[in-house]
Amino acid sequence: MSTATRLFDYIYNQRDTYPMEKSMARRDSSGEWLYFSTGEIIDLAEKAAQGLLALGLQKGEKVAIVSYKNRPEWFIMDVAVQMAGGVSVPLYPTISPNEYVFILNNAEARFAFCGQGDLFEKLKEAQKSVESLTHIFAFDKDTDAPHWEDMFSSDHKDKMEEIKAAAQADDLVTIIYTSGTTGNPKGVMLTHTNIGHVIQATKFMLPEIAGVNVLSFLPLCHIFERTVVYSLVFKKLSIHFTGTDNLPGETGDLQTVKPHFFTTVPRLLEKVYEGIYNRGLSLSGTTKKLFFWALGLTESYDLHKKPGFFDGIQWNIADKLIFSKWRAALGGNVKLIITGAAPCPEKIARVFTAAGIPIREGYGLTETSPTLTVNHLEPSGAQFGTVGMAIDGVELLIDNTDGTYEDDEGEILAYGPNVMQGYYNNPEANAKVFKEIEGKRWFKTGDIGKMVLGPNGGHFLKITDRKKELLKTSGGKYVAPAPIENRFRESFFVEQIMIIGDKRKFVSALIVPALEPLKKWYDEHDMEWTNLKDATKNTEVLAHYQNIVDEMNPEFSHIEQIKKFSLVPQEWLPTHEDGSKAELTPTMKLKRRVILEKFHDIIEEIYN
Repeated sequence: MSTATRLFDYIYNQRDTYPMEKSMARRDSSGEWLYFSTGEIIDLAEKAAQGLLALGLQKGEKVAIVSYKNRPEWFIMDVAVQMAGGVSVPLYPTISPNEYVFILNNAEARFAFCGQGDLFEKLKEAQKSVESLTHIFAFDKDTDAPHWEDMFSSDHKDKMEEIKAAAQADDLVTIIYTSGTTGNPKGVMLTHTNIGHVIQATKFMLPEIAGVNVLSFLPLCHIFERTVVYSLVFKKLSIHFTGTDNLPGETGDLQTVKPHFFTTVPRLLEKVYEGIYNRGLSLSGTTKKLFFWALGLTESYDLHKKPGFFDGIQWNIADKLIFSKWRAALGGNVKLIITGAAPCPEKIARVFTAAGIPIREGYGLTETSPTLTVNHLEPSGAQFGTVGMAIDGVELLIDNTDGTYEDDEGEILAYGPNVMQGYYNNPEANAKVFKEIEGKRWFKTGDIGKMVLGPNGGHFLKITDRKKELLKTSGGKYVAPAPIENRFRESFFVEQIMIIGDKRKFVSALIVPALEPLKKWYDEHDMEWTNLKDATKNTEVLAHYQNIVDEMNPEFSHIEQIKKFSLVPQEWLPTHEDGSKAELTPTMKLKRRVILEKFHDIIEEIYN
């Protein structure tokens, strides 16, 4: 089988062209790597598919999958659902009980498969309010749920093969519920073609050497990592599933796996950079001077210019003494890291790339499977500060007819084979998100951006803000919070920040201090640390953060500058054990309305 038009074709394609003994892996309960061969993956998927058929799964019925960590079983079950004619519904493990109930009811899910932890209990509790949910299985035996292998079957192979043969590329393959920042989740309907188009249009980004090691730790329930994993299967790469808590350290998965490639979110890169910077601060003498000299070189790094003779000598010295150690900390083999899901500070992309660890940012949404644009690995196809060029087959339109924007910017509209079919059972939402222009049905991304011309003539997309997040001061001036927030997050002392100012007379900010850098600052100033709450009220700390604000404010227009701020002594999270409202979405975006509500009194103090 040389062609792949349905997602389940990709694993068969691997079997026929480059069968692997170590196609996928995860750590077992003892911490050792447990490997799955190409043949084993197919065998397990076919048995699970026949098991679903034996239990009466009908074409188009929904099957939920949820796990705290990525694992081969997640992928195997996703493939099995396709081969049995079903539609998978991935769930974020950390969403609220009410969201479990809403999603499972809205999708009318009949089956659910889960990983370890409290997930079976969550599903069992939700089942009381979800009439359609009749079967729950667990991937692990150390739970109270029936084990997934208990439902395996080998008695429905003919029926499974019949369903596989009849499957069309335009069949619905998954419904992914986006939590968003307000309201109930919306179910994004994607077909084999939607996701497959992105796989084919971005395959040139991935390593060309079959069999090399790659890491996967971003949630598979998110379309970003899920599409990437199918791409990795297609490229015959050895996928090691792990979690962010297993990455760092001498025995961490970056060191043991030594990956050539992985995807990540910007925040993880920021934390790695903070760690590198703090290690530099702990050095002394000549070594410390060399470290910060090398770091200073990165500020002038340009993708499109080769250093001259003397500059080249400096870079070689910096690479041998400093940057090679950074690469070694990431395993020593990383050829590319793709980041997405949130804006990546330009400084982070520049520093890592200058050190020989290429960072390339892409852009897209769940509704676009997800990729719309990406910066290429080759410098001629990349531009710092942008999210890259449109992938093949995708058209972008900057629409400035519905809002107050700069002359060259507007809402980003997208058209292409990867755009979703619509939101499941939600005609009202569909009517709002599509726009007919000259016979084409364009998807409204809700993001504001503009096209910029690269040094080599390429057209690159630059995101400037979210449409719904534009602030309008009481003086009638529009302010885009995202660029301000992104810039301030480059400071080691700023863990999180939210810009405020809608219908207010000036712009202000809520700032969550970064704990470890602040503790180190206390040590350097011979101050006794107690806790973060006390620190946010300390006059010296407040003066320190005022200096940070004063230093960065001049980079923005007068109306965009932060006039006042308040330090918040608690980190914003995507979930809380006490069941209180989360301040972040599962993809770590700010839930601005929740934050405004939670910190109402503090905000009023700022403006009073």
